[in-house]
Amino acid sequence: MNNRHILVAAMAASLMAASCGGDNEFRVGGVVEGGSDTVKMVVELSSNGRWLIADSVATTGNGEFSVNIPAPTNPEVYRLRYGRNAIYFPIDSLDQITINTGVKNFATEFTVSGSHDAVSMMNIDKRAIEIGAMKGEPRTKAVAAWKKELVDTILANPSGIISYYIINKYIGSDPLFDPLVKEDLRIIGAVANGYYTFRPNDPRTAYLVNVLRNGRMYHNPNATVSDTLQLDETSLLDITLQDNDGVEHSLAALAREKKVILLSFTVYTAEFSPSYNAILADVYSKNKGRGLEIFQLSFDGDEFQWRQSAVNLPWITVYDPAGVQSANLAKYNVTQLPLTYVIDRNGEIVERVSDPSQLAGIVARYM
Repeated sequence: MNNRHILVAAMAASLMAASCGGDNEFRVGGVVEGGSDTVKMVVELSSNGRWLIADSVATTGNGEFSVNIPAPTNPEVYRLRYGRNAIYFPIDSLDQITINTGVKNFATEFTVSGSHDAVSMMNIDKRAIEIGAMKGEPRTKAVAAWKKELVDTILANPSGIISYYIINKYIGSDPLFDPLVKEDLRIIGAVANGYYTFRPNDPRTAYLVNVLRNGRMYHNPNATVSDTLQLDETSLLDITLQDNDGVEHSLAALAREKKVILLSFTVYTAEFSPSYNAILADVYSKNKGRGLEIFQLSFDGDEFQWRQSAVNLPWITVYDPAGVQSANLAKYNVTQLPLTYVIDRNGEIVERVSDPSQLAGIVARYM
């Protein structure tokens, strides 16, 4: 089996794992304090901006409640709603979610537990409440600082339900990530690429692709948008990994050196690797003195084998221990290996090269 097939199989396995549950159920329960009578609530499911009722539930005399609901086929965002107030939580298959709150401050003073993502979503909502209460410049600064933290969360897992939740989050009437802001659109694009690559059958994928395409058309009205999702020319996202000697290398830092960069995605133990690296070596030897650098990521399952190969290569070689499940593949919409991006001296991605035989001619245009 060649590596392209391995990559596709790994992606399929990931999707199968995400869709487990079938006729099984997840549970949401907890305590709602302060109600003199039975508190009636509904559990609702998010559907790209609409909320669909999944079930209803009422507390007992001591405020406890519990309901079992059929598990979703994909990770989903749900909410427990009481009147106009709601508490949000994610479900991935057979989760057991616990929500503790009170009638008076139902959606402001609460705790959610049961999974790592559930706690993450709770913390996001609580931070949004804090920032939403601010005014003027303090609020503006708080939003900017928080968004920097959230970008790290998103890029660690662009195809995760938390990343989807973040880019659709509002503070009051203001979107946290606005597709009409070019820098925000880049982050939305990372999530869209992640879903497009690893969750092609997820109902959110088509929605995300549409948001990304509309955003690109807004910023470039004369552009022709193809049916396939491609990275924007300004979509350089940092990758920081270690080389064979344990030294960290940053793609963003390298781009600031105003060199032409070949960003190479590969696997050294694959059949194509020797011929691919031979082409890279030829291009590198002819253009190194003119300002060419290669930043090569390898996704080998065997780190020892990678080290044996990396030690003999003259360019920057870094190892991604996450293998074909790496978020770096989602960042750059890598659906086959090997794949090479050309980054020009301005730090912009200008070419996506899936056929290594074309590299020499393409690189010559930017030297």
